[in-house]
Amino acid sequence: MNTELVLFGVFAVMTLVSAGLVITARSPINSAMSLVSTFFFLAGIYVLLWAHTVAVMQVLVYAGAIMVLFLFVIMLLNLGDAAHRGRPTVTRILGGASAFGLLAVLAVTLGRTNAIPANLGPQAQATFGTMASVGQSIFTAWLLPFEAVSLLLLVAMVGAVVVAKSRI
Repeated sequence: MNTELVLFGVFAVMTLVSAGLVITARSPINSAMSLVSTFFFLAGIYVLLWAHTVAVMQVLVYAGAIMVLFLFVIMLLNLGDAAHRGRPTVTRILGGASAFGLLAVLAVTLGRTNAIPANLGPQAQATFGTMASVGQSIFTAWLLPFEAVSLLLLVAMVGAVVVAKSRI
């Protein structure tokens, strides 16, 4: 039993616990904060997998920017204590059935995959996942989608400010 295996077990269990709290929390604020902790535990798992770039992006993009937007919407809509636990409705039953169906499809797919990882050559191993290779890929092959997403985020920010300003 090595340290990486123990840390992976701790991060995996804490990710599952905090993801469960996202679903079961009564308050949307508590749910959003549990989602932040889920993102941080996932970043820890990425570090254990030697995917440091993905771990940094996980913290910066998801735990930082996306969660700020989530909290802004929760506060803007005044959803502090809006979660009601009532009797099962058709949409809740369909949502639960869809989640279990997706879990079954995921389990079947994982059962059919080959567990042997692909081998990378020495040159690919040296540059795989580095900031230079990610930047090279984004600004050459994926430049148009990258700019489209940045424009979409700008429009979303301006729209959020306009909506918030009309309520102030």
